[in-house]
Amino acid sequence: MELLSNLALGFGTALSLTNIFYCFIGVLLGTLIGVLPGIGPLATIAMLLPITYKLTDPTTALIMLAGIYYGAQYGGSTTAILVNLPGETSSVVTTLDGYQMARNGRPGPALSIAAIGSFFAGSVATLLIAAFAPPLTEVAFKFGPAEYFSLMVLGLIAAVILAHGSILKALAMVVFGLLIGMVGTDVNSGVARFSFDIPELTDGIEFAAVAMGIFGFGEIICNLEQRENREVFTRRVGRMLPSMAEFKASIAPIIRGTALGSFLGILPGGGAVLASFTSYAVEKKVSKTPERFGKGAIEGVAGPESANNAGAQTSFIPMLTLGIPTNAVMALMVAGMMIHNIQPGPQVMTSNPSLFWGLIASMWIGNLMLVILNLPLIGIWIKLLTVPYRILYPAILLFCCVGAYSINNNVFDVFVTIPFAILGYVFRKLDCEPAPLLLGLVLGKLMEEYLRRAMTISRGDWSVFVTRPLSATLLAIAAVLLVIVFMPAIAKKRNEAFAEEET
Repeated sequence: MELLSNLALGFGTALSLTNIFYCFIGVLLGTLIGVLPGIGPLATIAMLLPITYKLTDPTTALIMLAGIYYGAQYGGSTTAILVNLPGETSSVVTTLDGYQMARNGRPGPALSIAAIGSFFAGSVATLLIAAFAPPLTEVAFKFGPAEYFSLMVLGLIAAVILAHGSILKALAMVVFGLLIGMVGTDVNSGVARFSFDIPELTDGIEFAAVAMGIFGFGEIICNLEQRENREVFTRRVGRMLPSMAEFKASIAPIIRGTALGSFLGILPGGGAVLASFTSYAVEKKVSKTPERFGKGAIEGVAGPESANNAGAQTSFIPMLTLGIPTNAVMALMVAGMMIHNIQPGPQVMTSNPSLFWGLIASMWIGNLMLVILNLPLIGIWIKLLTVPYRILYPAILLFCCVGAYSINNNVFDVFVTIPFAILGYVFRKLDCEPAPLLLGLVLGKLMEEYLRRAMTISRGDWSVFVTRPLSATLLAIAAVLLVIVFMPAIAKKRNEAFAEEET
């Protein structure tokens, strides 16, 4: 009964005209940037963070940002199927069979199954958030500063392990993020540190400016290097609904993809990308005719598309209940909460229940909007894909600069994006995944705060982290994960798996 009353509160909040409007704007923008390859939800949310300053209600801001994230999962499938270009990283595997279905004259069923699977997965994931968030929040209230610090260490280690490429590079990126987070004024002493006598740095390096530089500008610079070679599917899409045989063949993959995505989305560093790749591998394993995969098997669309949407939405569980972002987009969501003076963590549900349950209820509304929106707008998306990127990129850059300036109405924040844009480009050239850096930057300040609190309570005794059972357990798990991943056999298999994903 309590769950029903909480959901009633959530729908009451989410169904206000303002929140419905911004939910619509979010999912529409998410679909748009999912359709346009090379932009992605990370860069878009980074660009739009400053706009949330103008929204007086933080619930409205978070509903819009969340809509962008899961909306991008829908939009990414459209280009994957029609253009053989994944609009979103999580839609990479959809190109394997989705595009072949389009070439074989079945683009409609592929798009429909992607939409149906995404809606089912999104609805199930929303119910899981509603069911599991309160118990997890109760557990989180038993956490002290030492436990929170250890949990964040575990989260960063897990993000490193699940990052693409070299473990050492991922660790270096986390440490770099932690170091950037130390710039500013010391919380305890009030002394400026690493500010180099630059007054603007005494408040720290603006998170949104770093994100815009690395993920917005850096992504654009990399994409400008690539030649445009897009074979846009311009024929009539034709029959949209899948046949009964196609629908029956998709039911089991949709259910399996939803289950996999729901679980993997909760893991730090997991989310939509890991879920979609794992789902495709599972479907190929369980299929009696694996040779059909890569030639237009509808299971290769149904499973990954369900998994990526479930993974995108269940990644909100650790962020809402523990204040721990599981991926770079969730780190931006945490930053969005901090902008509105909301401390992420278990206290959100008790101190601001309308925000907590309103955000959850809005996900179901947003998923319903996406199903209604996506299929009728396919013609518009096809025309949009013919617009050259040399026209789109200057507009995106201008929007980024305006957004960076509006954070503090200070041109200094625009200049901050420049070195990080160069770093973002260099990181991609060196195969250093920048997402762990963002996680380190967001969690760094929180980790330092909980570390200081734990040390103050224990009067400087470092053993507090290993004498408290829960804290010791979390640190032990983090240590075991690091040892396992550095074992030669595991490291080799991991590198092979990520090499397969790249190809």
